[in-house]
Amino acid sequence: MRKTIASSSAPSEMPLRAWLDVEQLAAVEVTSEEAAHPIEAALRAENHHREWRASEGGMQTIRLRFDTPQCLHFIRLVFDEPERARTHEFVLRWQAPNESISRDLVRQQYTFSPPTTTREVEQYTVALDAVSVLELQIVPDISDRDAKARLSEWRLA
Repeated sequence: MRKTIASSSAPSEMPLRAWLDVEQLAAVEVTSEEAAHPIEAALRAENHHREWRASEGGMQTIRLRFDTPQCLHFIRLVFDEPERARTHEFVLRWQAPNESISRDLVRQQYTFSPPTTTREVEQYTVALDAVSVLELQIVPDISDRDAKARLSEWRLA
């Protein structure tokens, strides 16, 4: 028998990963963005405490179109909402080369309740061998069509 006593405290930081440089590997399409909060803020690993924000209310889509198909093993999404209570929903989809149909990876809702519940961190281990398109669709508030979407991090490895 192999036995290890694991610490009951959660690690304070994520293990180091070799994040993909999405800016070099893909074209990014967004349905809207505030000039002061561009999508690059959420995609760059070194941009701490910055985020992408939509300039328009309602459902938003961020689409990554890879120049060459990518193998993906890990996806990290972080959403922050420090100001107002709301329930948002997101769908993460992928598409293989030469396919016209996207496949859902995950569809999820999360309720923010500031000041205590202000951050959603989602981490997915995946085994996708050839991804040509990765799409994130965000409904910022399922009960308010004028709410604006925000995304703090979108990292891929």
